[in-house]
Amino acid sequence: MRVIVFGYSEVGYVCLEELLAQGAQVVAVVTHEDRPGEEIWWRSVADLARQQGIPVHFPADVNAPEFVALLREYAPDLIFSFYFRNLLSPEILALPPHGGLNLHGSLLPKYRGRAPVNWVLVNGETETGVTLHYMVPRADAGDIVAQRRVPIAFEDTAWTLYRKITAAAREVIRETWPLLREGRAPRWPQDLSQGSYFGRRTPEDGRIHWNWPAVRIYNLIRAVTHPYPGAFTFLQGRKLFIWWAQPLEEAGGRREPPGTITHVAPEGPQVAAGEGALLLRRVQFAGEEELEGPALAPDARFQVGVRLGDWDHDRE
Repeated sequence: MRVIVFGYSEVGYVCLEELLAQGAQVVAVVTHEDRPGEEIWWRSVADLARQQGIPVHFPADVNAPEFVALLREYAPDLIFSFYFRNLLSPEILALPPHGGLNLHGSLLPKYRGRAPVNWVLVNGETETGVTLHYMVPRADAGDIVAQRRVPIAFEDTAWTLYRKITAAAREVIRETWPLLREGRAPRWPQDLSQGSYFGRRTPEDGRIHWNWPAVRIYNLIRAVTHPYPGAFTFLQGRKLFIWWAQPLEEAGGRREPPGTITHVAPEGPQVAAGEGALLLRRVQFAGEEELEGPALAPDARFQVGVRLGDWDHDRE
């Protein structure tokens, strides 16, 4: 079975690695150039393909007619998408007679769309997973072939959860590839009415609103801490990134307005939230070094931020 892999990031790397380990005939790999200024913490799909003598392509527009014509020359029987950042056009999906499969980092139909690893943490979920499903023109909406559940610990960050997701992705490919190759893989439709859709996150989504409960703020911090852009607030006009914090039930015996530093302990400052408080363990003023247990002035107050509801996540 001739396979084309569209892949990027660490999930793309391990899934391609697993296919190759099982002897899959990967005839081409399509990937992305790394974005300037982006923190690259994953292994290169392109490097892995080149080591195996597989042609690698970096199309400016993956769905351009001339690139689709190039893909047609490879005569793929099946295509995979592993954390590739663009939707593939119906013209590409029509090329392989056995269809195209995508590996998504959630338990579909929940958390369709972008950045599922970040969103499940923002929303305080206790479980997520990975789903291998057929691609259709609508994002993450095709029939499911395989799923694997992944527990989320309260201490998980986007980085630690991504590592769990990556391991689960490899297991799904290891178990499912033989079934696909032999035409025995299961297939069942999604009930999208039971799911949810979340859009792309931006750095601005990392803004802390101190009138939120402390646990909600903590969930945001752990969802976007390193290697992601980070949660931030403002103190006396200076932008401050909070890379790690600990939610507390009480605000040091004092009930101050949200965003007020109520107490400074050796571990760091304690800040009142809408409910409870947050102990700041690791912070960084923009343009300066990262600090642990910083001695910020008591009674200083962070910019609270406007009161916002939940992010709009029901539109595609």
